Amino acid sequence: MKKLILFISFITLFNSCDSDDDNACQGIDCLPPITQNGAGTFGCLVNGEPFVDNSGNFNCFYQLVDGEYFFNISAQFESSIQGIGIGSLNISIEESSSYSLVEVGSNNFSADVFIDAQNNFETQSSNPGRIVVNKLDLNSNIVSATFEFTVTNSETGMIYQVTNGRFDTVFTR
Repeated sequence: MKKLILFISFITLFNSCDSDDDNACQGIDCLPPITQNGAGTFGCLVNGEPFVDNSGNFNCFYQLVDGEYFFNISAQFESSIQGIGIGSLNISIEESSSYSLVEVGSNNFSADVFIDAQNNFETQSSNPGRIVVNKLDLNSNIVSATFEFTVTNSETGMIYQVTNGRFDTVFTR
């Protein structure tokens, strides 16, 4: 009888753990909603796995320096991927506009996946990504965008496919 009670307890525990996993968010369901109010969110899927920074503490700026505009947003994660960054050099960005994510350079947008301090992988012209600036409010300093891109570790051939990316934050000038 004790074995039967132990067996039933084990099955009940096993099934309750299983149902908890079913209620956990998966994939795109884990990402923050696409908003345009400076919510302080950043999220994307990397190879289908969600990466989210809701801290609002990520670095985002859009600045005019010596007559040239510079944009950057960088989010950090506590996982196998430490961060993702998107930036531009010498581009005045506009609301409701789409830009290619290519290599770092003047008049370009680019993106990076950071694995650690020594390993980051950048977008390239041969396989451009895309960022769409949905909102750019220069009075309230709010920027919201969606993005996607793919980068490759040239040494290992590992591909990092970033999809369903979105951010909504306040930027500094």
